Amino acid sequence: MLRSRLASLVNHARFEKVIVGLIVLNAITLGLETSPWWMSRFGEVLMFVDKTILAIFVAEVTARLIVDFKGFWRDPWRIFDFIIVAVALMPASGAFSVLRAFRILRVLRLISTIKAIRRVVTGLLAAIPGMSSIVLLLGLIFYIFSVISTKLFASAFPQWFGSLGESAYSLFQIMTLESWSMGIVRPVMEQYPLAWALFVPFILVTSFTVLNLFIGVIVDAMQKEHEAEAQADRADLHKEVSTILTELRSLRTELAELKATKSG
Repeated sequence: MLRSRLASLVNHARFEKVIVGLIVLNAITLGLETSPWWMSRFGEVLMFVDKTILAIFVAEVTARLIVDFKGFWRDPWRIFDFIIVAVALMPASGAFSVLRAFRILRVLRLISTIKAIRRVVTGLLAAIPGMSSIVLLLGLIFYIFSVISTKLFASAFPQWFGSLGESAYSLFQIMTLESWSMGIVRPVMEQYPLAWALFVPFILVTSFTVLNLFIGVIVDAMQKEHEAEAQADRADLHKEVSTILTELRSLRTELAELKATKSG
């Protein structure tokens, strides 16, 4: 009896909306707690709201465990919720005081609660295998250009190209196009006028080619996730229609039998 009541509660659409609202409210209160002005005037209220919302989250996770204990641990999003709530329950004093800042992670519960966000995250996770090969390619390009730039510019610009690590970091700044021209390339070109022949191809290969491959892989993964979800919805609809047709056939058979009985 208790399990059925809890199941009807936690699976209700309105319950999900309430949880989403509490997550957003909790994010706002945690942000206000960083303000000395708000804490000096409403600190006790904010802490009370924070503890109350946490208690509701604990009750929600407990209810879901009671409703379907085995199914709870098969769902990665439910496990994610459990970890987020467990981190929030850890003591925020002594050696664990740093965990107090991580209470904002409760906002990440929106990922598992809002279907649209969950779809995006699932697509990004599906894109990781494809992105790994692009990361290897980008790393190879960085290594080649780091070796070249270190050998060419280390003596004149040790602060930027004194070692492989410093060269890689400078090249990363150039790739992001953050102050790359006036900040690094033009000063280098004052002593090495042909330095542009190294940096311009690097920007073309990384910023305008390789990084766009990331976008392509992510878009492809998102499209596949959308198609898989649409196919699942079509399968559910087809199953529901088949069930209705089966029931209609059985009703038709029963009606025919009743007519035959009356006529007989």
